[in-house]
Parts: sequence; C-alpha cells; structure tokens
Amino acid sequence: MSNQPAELPQELHGVVTPYAGNGRKLGYPTANISTKSNLPDGVYFGFATLAEFQSRPALVFVGVPTTVGDTVHRVEAHLLDIPDKDYYHQHLRLDVQYFHRPNKKLANIDELQTIMKQDEATARKWFAKNLSPIPNPAPKLPIPASRAGLWTGPKRKDA
Repeated sequence: MSNQPAELPQELHGVVTPYAGNGRKLGYPTANISTKSNLPDGVYFGFATLAEFQSRPALVFVGVPTTVGDTVHRVEAHLLDIPDKDYYHQHLRLDVQYFHRPNKKLANIDELQTIMKQDEATARKWFAKNLSPIPNPAPKLPIPASRAGLWTGPKRKDA
C-alpha cells in the first residue's frame, strides 16, 4: 500500500445535495456532498453512513467528473447494495480508507461505464478481503429529550 496518500484514512461529511444525476443515468447513483478535502482527486473505497445505512461499503469519487462535461469539484459516494432513491438534504459521513486510482478524463460515456464497472468489481474484491459482511442494522431511533438520561428501570436499594 505504498501508493496510498498520507491523508488516509480520512473522514469526510456533509449534506447530500442534488447535481445533474449523471451517476444514476450511468447505473451508479451517488450521494454528492460539497466539502473540502485534501485528498488527491480520484476513486477511493471506504464506508458510508447515510440515513438508516451504517458503515456501508462505498466507492467514493473526489474531483471533477469532466468526462460528463461537469466543472464542479465534489465528493460523491456510491453505496453498494442500497435502494436507489433520493437522499437529498440528509447527512452523509464517509470513512475513506483506500485509494484505488486517480481521476482521469475518458474518451466517451461508454469508456466511463466500462471503467465504473471495473472499479465496482475491484471494490467488491477489496471489501471481501478487508471486512466481514455488514448486516444492515436497524435504524437508531432518537431518544425523546424528555426521556434522555432518565433511568426507567427499578430503583437501586442503596439509592
């Protein structure tokens, strides 16, 4: 792993914002955040927490997706094996662990789709070696403020 940036691992977080929807059109819906990062532009593997999904394997892109004609720098995550729906305005936390490849402009959309499939296959192999399968935990429900810190069990005899 000598080719790994010194900045790894790194935690990134932000609120999911809509962009052009190109990831979804290409078969890889992403949750996009505008956040500062000192990571070199490229594709990474890591873990994402979004909505009810806790520490899910994810492919993370940092940079400008120039192949699709975009000019805005961003961080976007494709969480593996979660439902494709809008997660706009929800908080996304990324634990970026592994640098896979640098960002590069490709000749066309077909070439982009091919490399995205290769990235996913490589990511799945990396996750298979670097983690046990993560079950989807039940969502954590907030504790009402009126009950926070209150013990409702039996009273101690020495209290």
